Amino acid sequence: MTTDPRFPIGKFEMPTAPLSDAQCAQCIADIAAAPAALRRAVQGLSDAQLATPYRDGGWTVRQLVHHMPDSHLNAYVRFKLALTEEEPAIKTYEEARWAELAEARTGPIEMSLALLDALHVRWVAMLQSLTPGDLSRAFKHPQWGAISLGRTLALYAWHGRHHVAHVTALRSRMQW
Repeated sequence: MTTDPRFPIGKFEMPTAPLSDAQCAQCIADIAAAPAALRRAVQGLSDAQLATPYRDGGWTVRQLVHHMPDSHLNAYVRFKLALTEEEPAIKTYEEARWAELAEARTGPIEMSLALLDALHVRWVAMLQSLTPGDLSRAFKHPQWGAISLGRTLALYAWHGRHHVAHVTALRSRMQW
C-alpha cells in the first residue's frame, strides 16, 4: 500500500521475464475475482457517494465503475487479436474522454457491474486455456511497441485490484 491516492496498491511494474505458471494462475485468479471485488467495494453506496471523486482531480466512483468494463473489454479484444493474428497493431482509446460520456457520468452502475461480470466469465475461460506459447504472443501498441499477452495478463490483474482499491481507500478515508 502507498499513501499516493492515485496508486493505492503501488504503480504497476511490468514483468521483465515470462510469468511462471504460479504467477499466471494468480493473475487469472485476480482477474476472475475483480467483478465480485468491485461489487463489494461499491455495495450500499448512495448516488451522492457514487458522485464523489476517489481523489482530488480524479474520476467519480461512478465513472471508475464504468471505466472497468470499458478497459477490460479493450483488453479482451486485444487478447483475441493477438491470439488470432501475427502481432496485430491495436488501437488505443481515449479513456478520459470515454469517462466523460453521459452514461459514464450519470448511468446506473449496475449496467457496468453486469457487463464486467459477463465479460470476466468469458475472458477467464479464454485465459485458462492459454499455453506458455500463447502468452508469448504479442500485439503492437502505438506508444509501447510489442506487448506480450503474459505482460498484458499481469497488467490487467493489477488493474482490477488498483481500481477496487481506489474505492475501498475512499470508503476508508470518508468512513463510509
